[in-house]
Amino acid sequence: MSNSSATSSALPLAAPALVGPTVSTQWLADHLGSDRLVILDATVLQAPRPDGSYSWLSGLDQHLISGHVPGAVFADILEVFSDPTGPFVFTRPNAAQFEAAAASVGVDNETTVVVYDSSVGQWAARIWWLFRAFGYERVAVLDGGLAKWTAEDRPIEFGYLEPRSDAAFTATEHTEFWVDKADIQSMLDGTVEATLICALPPKEFAGEAGQRPRLGHIPGSVNVPASRLVSRETNALLPLDDLRASFADVIEDPSRIVTYCGGGITAAADALVLAMLGRTDVAIYDGSLNEWAADADAPLQPAASAA
Repeated sequence: MSNSSATSSALPLAAPALVGPTVSTQWLADHLGSDRLVILDATVLQAPRPDGSYSWLSGLDQHLISGHVPGAVFADILEVFSDPTGPFVFTRPNAAQFEAAAASVGVDNETTVVVYDSSVGQWAARIWWLFRAFGYERVAVLDGGLAKWTAEDRPIEFGYLEPRSDAAFTATEHTEFWVDKADIQSMLDGTVEATLICALPPKEFAGEAGQRPRLGHIPGSVNVPASRLVSRETNALLPLDDLRASFADVIEDPSRIVTYCGGGITAAADALVLAMLGRTDVAIYDGSLNEWAADADAPLQPAASAA
């Protein structure tokens, strides 16, 4: 008697297939508990200081106490999915650091990863971008994040979930996903052709707000605020036609697109939408304005300074 059926039933099931860079709340609800699916909560919180500025805090306590999508594991962008020794907050990790980070949340090279956050998706988009920059495409952002999930009265769990402990992830680094300060200077000099998109809110783009000593944007940039890519009612991304309209000034330009913001986070939200619109030639300036504005000789427009 053949035991082939018993043998095949013991094999691990295939990871759920993705059809794009985002998944809906219904897709995730339908796949909860699937074999080889890892759900990551990438939330980072903004904490105000007495002087009116702010700092960044891990969203772990919120994840544990206020609840999370069932089965979700917390992904710490501040310390684990960034290089904590880097010159700026949220400096991207190197390949070895990312391999350790992915394994620490139970992700291997056969996993489907869905990432969300409790904001408008920029933190989830950053994790999505990091996975892709290290050669892994089986990752998507939950459209609408935790806000849409809870608004639809979907289940929530509390407390800590131990990630899979035997995961091992192998990264394949794609340096074309990033540009550095010298690349930006080459774009301004005209020696490299590219379109710069700033994902910051309009007042920061205009130099009317912000925490950096020098305010404004890199000359020649187009402003597409990441916060305006989502519906205020549902927290989900706007319809594709509306998203395309947001990028109307650049979407048909054949030159390479580079997104930036303060620290490379909301820039990933713009990059996510550009991927949905079919642009595969996008890079992120990782240092963004945290690096650029720290150089007194790097031009900003307008040349405003903080009081």
